[in-house]
Amino acid sequence: MSIKNFFGKIFNRFVLLNLLAMIVFLLLVGIGVKFGLDYYTHHGEGIVVPKVKGLGYSKARLMLEEEGLVIMVSDSGYNKQLPADCILAQTPGEGMKVKRGHVIYVTVNSPSSPTFTIPDVVDNSSLREAEAKLMAIGFRLLPAQEVHGEKDWVYGILCRGRRVSNGDRIPIDYPLTLLVGSGTVSDVDEFEYVESPSPNVPIDESTVDEFEEVMEPPVHE
Repeated sequence: MSIKNFFGKIFNRFVLLNLLAMIVFLLLVGIGVKFGLDYYTHHGEGIVVPKVKGLGYSKARLMLEEEGLVIMVSDSGYNKQLPADCILAQTPGEGMKVKRGHVIYVTVNSPSSPTFTIPDVVDNSSLREAEAKLMAIGFRLLPAQEVHGEKDWVYGILCRGRRVSNGDRIPIDYPLTLLVGSGTVSDVDEFEYVESPSPNVPIDESTVDEFEEVMEPPVHE
């Protein structure tokens, strides 16, 4: 069999038509998938995110839903100068383009200040260590007060005139005052000093033990 006859049998009209049909089918599938995905994902469609920061939650939700967006509270904060349920932050931010149905995450102002636990600083750290731990949490510190004790050692914490301890939960906007040692010790051992009686003071004979003198027996020669 010659090479020409061999290739002629392989690439006959029927085979070529089948190959052409498969190629057309694959092209149509590819085009359909592309347009289908574009339609499903709203390709080219963009909604500008409105500014909801500073608005109340109800008004912000209404505004976003009118634009075809979804609002979701992701966190809460506290700003005493703003009303409760006020939007403190939003993600994505104002002016960003998103697709319809996109979720806008917001941070809502809490009606009361959050409380945090006092860390283990009382009788367990120096002034510098305690200040670093408390300020890292967000507490505001007033000038420290000195008490008798080891220099710069934390012996207690005052909050609005009340003594608090490790583990107590305190509102973050309540200022704290650290009680630190001044370098002097007040707990000196006390003892009672008993003064010896003066020689000029007469002795009470009733307190003297009575005894009988025993004479040595005489020696008989």
